[in-house]
Amino acid sequence: MSARPELRAMNATDALLQLPQEALERALLARFTEEKLLDLFSQGALFGTVHTCIGQELSGALVGRHLRAGDTVFSNHRCHGHFLGVHRDVEALIAELMGRSTGVSGGIGGSQHLCREGFHSNGIQGGIVPVAGGQACAHKLAGGEAVAVVFIGDGTLGEGALYEALNLASKWELPLLVVLEDNGYAQSTAQQETLAGGIQARAQAFGIETAEADTWHPLELDAQLEAFIQAMRQDRRPRFLHLRTFRLKAHSKGDDTRARELVSPFEERDPLNQLLASGRAEALVERLRAEVQQAADAAAQAPHATAPRLPAAPTAQAWQAAELGAPRRLVAALNESLSALLDEDPRVLLIGEDIESPYGGAFKATKDLSARHPGRVRNTPISEAGIVGLGSGLALQGWRPLVEIMFGDFLGLAFDQLLNHAAKFRAMYDEQVRCPLVVRTPMGGGRGYGPTHSQSIEKHFLGMPGLRVLALNPLTRPDQLYPALLQQDDACLVIENKLLYGELLGAPLPAGWELLHSAGAFPCAWLRPRAARVDITLLGYGGMTPLLLQACERLFNEHDLIAQVLVPMQLYPFTPAQLHEPLAAAPALLVVEEGQGFAGFGAELIGQLAEGGALPRRCRRLHAPPTCIPASGPLEKALLPSVDGVLAAARELCA
Repeated sequence: MSARPELRAMNATDALLQLPQEALERALLARFTEEKLLDLFSQGALFGTVHTCIGQELSGALVGRHLRAGDTVFSNHRCHGHFLGVHRDVEALIAELMGRSTGVSGGIGGSQHLCREGFHSNGIQGGIVPVAGGQACAHKLAGGEAVAVVFIGDGTLGEGALYEALNLASKWELPLLVVLEDNGYAQSTAQQETLAGGIQARAQAFGIETAEADTWHPLELDAQLEAFIQAMRQDRRPRFLHLRTFRLKAHSKGDDTRARELVSPFEERDPLNQLLASGRAEALVERLRAEVQQAADAAAQAPHATAPRLPAAPTAQAWQAAELGAPRRLVAALNESLSALLDEDPRVLLIGEDIESPYGGAFKATKDLSARHPGRVRNTPISEAGIVGLGSGLALQGWRPLVEIMFGDFLGLAFDQLLNHAAKFRAMYDEQVRCPLVVRTPMGGGRGYGPTHSQSIEKHFLGMPGLRVLALNPLTRPDQLYPALLQQDDACLVIENKLLYGELLGAPLPAGWELLHSAGAFPCAWLRPRAARVDITLLGYGGMTPLLLQACERLFNEHDLIAQVLVPMQLYPFTPAQLHEPLAAAPALLVVEEGQGFAGFGAELIGQLAEGGALPRRCRRLHAPPTCIPASGPLEKALLPSVDGVLAAARELCA
C-alpha cells in the first residue's frame, strides 16, 4: 500500500484524536501502565525485569483494534503494549509483574510471558515465529477468516527460526502477519553493527507481500494494518509489516547506553508526548491515570503466586500379563497405529521431512499414509526448529500434531522449541493452555551411518519439566502407546530406535519366562522368570531390549544364571517406585544404555534408588564410551553395548 499524503501531512495530535477512542485509550494506557511499572520497580515492588515499549505503544493498540474473536497473537519480551492492545486488563498485567496470583499468568510468567484468550508472549527471540505460524496453520485448516499475528523486533532478524517460519508461511500460504517493530537497537547494539541487507527484502525473498509504516503517522499505520489484515482474511496468505518506531526508555529497567542527543529528538517527535503536551485530552488522561493507579492498588492486595503443577511420575502399580498379539514387524505395527489415529481422530496431523508417498519416511514408518489420508500427512522443508514450532502452534489451537524428525541426531536443531516453548507453555501460562505436541524420531547406531546419524542423545531431553520422554520397545504395542498419547495434555518426545523397526513384535519369549506390564498408559515391561531364584536384573530401554532378551537367554543356557529383564517405556518423568518390587527380587542390577553414560538415564536411576534405600547390593552400568559413533562397522560394533558385553558384566556382578 502506498503512503497517503493526506494522512502523513496531518500533525500527530490531530491524527491521534481522529483514531477511534478505544484505540487511543489503549495506547495511553500502555504508556501510563509502564510508567507505573517503572515506578513500582524502583520501589522494589516487582520481580525480575521490565521491558517497556514506551514510544512504541501505537503498534499494539492499532493491531489490536483490527482483530476479532478467534484471531491469535504471539508477542515477544516487549509485550505489555501488545497485551493491552488486545486485552484491556491493566490490573492483571501489573499483578503479573508483582508476582501475584491474580496476574495474567498467575504470577508465574512475569513481564515476558503473558497469556490470555489467544494472546501469548515469550522471551525467546525468533522461536515464537514458527509457533505463530502453527497457529496460522490451524486457522487455515479450520476454515473461516481468523488470522495470526506475531510481533518481533529488528534484533530478531539474526535468528534462523524466523526464516524457517517465513518459508513455511509462504509455501503453505498461512494467514500470518509478521509485525517487525524496528527501533534500531537489539538491546544495546545499534542495528548498523549487526544487520546486513534490507529488512523487507528478507520477507520478499520468500514471496511475501511487504509494506512499511511508522508510529509517527498513526492514521497511515492504521490504514495499512486494516488493509493487510482484511486482505489476509480473504486470500489466507502471509504479510510482513516493517514498522519503524523508537524505544524511548531503556531496553530493560535502567540499562540505556544511548546518548541523550540521540533519544531527545524522538521524545519530541513522539505522538503521545505531543498529545500530552497539548493539553487537549486532559480529562481522558486523568481518567486513565486513575484507572492505572486503581489497578496497581488492587494488584498489590492480591496474594502471591502459588506453586505450579508438578509433572507426574509413575508410581508403584500392579503388574498384569501382557499380550502382544500375532508376530509382526514393529515398523508395520507402528504404521498401522498411525493410520488408525488418522482414521479415528480428525485432529491428528503428521508432518515431517520426506514422509509422504512414495517415500514414506527414511524408515518407512509413514509408508502410504499420505495416499490414504490426503492433506493430513505433509512433507516439510528441512527445518527442524520450524516444524516443531509449527507443531506447537497447532497443538495450542487444539490439533494433535505428530512431528517426525528424520534422525534423532537432528533434535539439537529443535532443542529450543522443546525446552523454551512446547515444554513450558502449560506451566508458565498458569495452566491456561495445553500443548499436546508429539515428536517422533529414530535414534541410535548400528547401521554404519557415522557420527551425525548414529547418536543416542535422548539424555539431553530428560529432565525438561513439561516434556514427557518415551522410548518405544518391542515388548509394548504401538497401537497401545499412540492412542494413549492423544489423551495426554503435555508435549512428548518418542524415541524409536532405528534397529527396532525390523524387530518382531510378539516374537517368542525365552521358555520359562513370562511377560508382565505395569498398569498405566506407558507401561514398564517385566520379563520375569517363573523360577523362584533371580540372580540379576537386566534393565534397559528402547533399542537395548532385544540385546537384553538375548543376554537373558544365554545367561541361563551358558552360565546357569537366572536374569529378569526390566524395560521402562517412560524415561521422564521417572521414579523407580514402580520398579521396587521386581528389583527387590535380585541382589544385582545391570543397567544398559546405548548412549554415553555420564549424566545418563542409568545414572539417574541408580541415584534415585540409592536415595530411596532400594539399590541392590551390587550394581553396574554398561554404556557407550565418550566418543562419537564411527562409520566403520567393526569399530562401531566394538564401541556400542553388545550381548557379549552384557554377559561379561553380568557374570562379574554375579561372581
